Parts: sequence; structure tokens; C-alpha cells
Amino acid sequence: MRYSEQFMEHIEYAFHAFCKIVLRHEAINAWRDLKRKEAREISLDYLMSERYFEPSAMDSYFEKQDKPTVFIVLGKEVVVDDERLATALSKLPELRREVLLLYYFVGYRDEAIGRQYGRCRSTINHRRNVALKQLRKEWEKLKHEEQKADTF
Repeated sequence: MRYSEQFMEHIEYAFHAFCKIVLRHEAINAWRDLKRKEAREISLDYLMSERYFEPSAMDSYFEKQDKPTVFIVLGKEVVVDDERLATALSKLPELRREVLLLYYFVGYRDEAIGRQYGRCRSTINHRRNVALKQLRKEWEKLKHEEQKADTF
């Protein structure tokens, strides 16, 4: 079916009008977004002039003076920087400590740890949960001892 020349011209004009409306509304939306952003954000220059602060920070993960504790689990070295955590981990039985270290530090899942020790996944999961509870108790003991030492 062929459309008349007049109908084709009408469709063209209607499409142009539609495009103009869409572009106009998108411009309004963009203007609203800019106003909203301007109302909520503060310039960094303004903050720097109001009060001096360091605009960046340095993490001090590897600047500690304490010597990190190294645990060896299945031939892999696991470095623990936190002295209290290392002490609490060293007070755990060897198998529980190894399960925690393999899961949280090396990144093994329960199935892989179970294969290493010849146990099923649920047994390793249970041992990990028991080890976490024991680690939490040791952590609290050490924290309490440090607070007691600080008061004297």
C-alpha cells in the first residue's frame, strides 16, 4: 500500500515534533539533575578554605613495628600482623587453627579443607564454628588482660 505524499509529510512533521518534545524534556531532566547535584554537593575548594584538613590519608598496614607472626599451614605461609589475633590463634589447638587459617586467610572452602583432612564438608564447618567460638573467648581474655594491665 502506497501512502500519499501529503500523509508522508504529515508523518515527518509529527516525528520532528515528537523528537523536539523528547529533547526538550531530556534537557529539563538534565537541568533538574544538575540543580539537585549542586544543592547536595560541596566543592572541595570550599571545604579546604573553611578548615584545613589533609585531603588524603596513608594506610599503615605495613608500617607496624611489631614483627608479624607467620603460621605455616599445608606448606603455605599465613602472615598475621595483629599481635592479639596471632596470640589468640596460637592458643587454639592445631587442627582448629589450621581450619580457620585455611578458610579465612588462604581462601579455601569447606569442601577443599575437608579433602585435605579426609573429612566431609559438614564436619569442617562444625570444626570451624567451634574454633571461631574458642577464638572469640581467647580474644576476649586477651582484651581483658590488656585492659587490666592498662589500669595499673
